Amino acid sequence: MRKLVILLIAAFCVTSCAAKKSTISNGKARKNNKAIQKLNRASIAAHKDLTSLEYIDRFKDIAIQEMNTYGIPASITLAQGLFESGAGNSDLAKFANNHFGIKCGSTWTGESYYKNDDNENDCFRVYANPEESFRDHSEFLKKKNYARLFELDRNDYNGWAYGLKACGYATNPKYPQLLINLITKYQLDQYDRPEGEIAKIKREDRVLGEINQKINTPPQDSIAKTTPDDKIYTVKQGDTLYSISRRFGITVDDLRELNKLPDNGIKIGQKLVVVK
Repeated sequence: MRKLVILLIAAFCVTSCAAKKSTISNGKARKNNKAIQKLNRASIAAHKDLTSLEYIDRFKDIAIQEMNTYGIPASITLAQGLFESGAGNSDLAKFANNHFGIKCGSTWTGESYYKNDDNENDCFRVYANPEESFRDHSEFLKKKNYARLFELDRNDYNGWAYGLKACGYATNPKYPQLLINLITKYQLDQYDRPEGEIAKIKREDRVLGEINQKINTPPQDSIAKTTPDDKIYTVKQGDTLYSISRRFGITVDDLRELNKLPDNGIKIGQKLVVVK
């Protein structure tokens, strides 16, 4: 009887200790997160919210580099980053530089950030910068349970999307389709192609854009004659449609529509209507 009692007590202690190890109080989680935010104060202060297109432009080269090193399609990496981090604007991305929602796990020895996810105060990894997050994402997918993904063709982003869900990366049943929708919407599969092919596509797009702009853009003097000066802006070096839209409180889409631009390409000296 005594032995039975001792065994029951031992079992209770093991269970209790395990529970304490795997959970953290709300107070401790908040205190920890404040310390992490203080640690990353400089990068948080410098953070600028990104659109999806800006996020892609910011991280596409890193995704291609990871693809060339590890064999993970750049389209998949970018789609996961877009979705998991809200285009880099989620608290986890801003405060912890974690762009892929990777949790601490038993082997993580770095800093941690806590937020509610599958459970209350789930533990997530903290990185010094987004680049570390992209590299850890690649390393994470080299785990044994993801091994069958690397048997797929690098251009088979559909197979990778469904394979990630099947291998346990996410619990959301719609996860594969969410990734595929992002890839098709933003044509992320172009970054899965060889570098020479990408360059060729860019050249063709640029030439086509220049042709369309010549056809569809009215002469600059006609714009000046028909539009008051206070509604006209002359493009300067370093300007982009996005920066101009922010300056005049107008969307990029409205700018393109007002000026009948076929794409986001602009040139120094070009006159743009900036007020509806």
